[in-house]
Amino acid sequence: MADHHQAEHVHGSMDIRAQEKTFEGFVRLSIWVVVISIAALVFMALVNA
Repeated sequence: MADHHQAEHVHGSMDIRAQEKTFEGFVRLSIWVVVISIAALVFMALVNA
């Protein structure tokens, strides 16, 4: 088999700013979806839908 030489991984050395920004956007979107869903359910309950 081929002998692959890879650099040793150093824990905590990766730049994760892009992943953190993406995760923050995902959490924010999830919160909005939950709030809108609850608001829609409350509205339907109030108008006896």
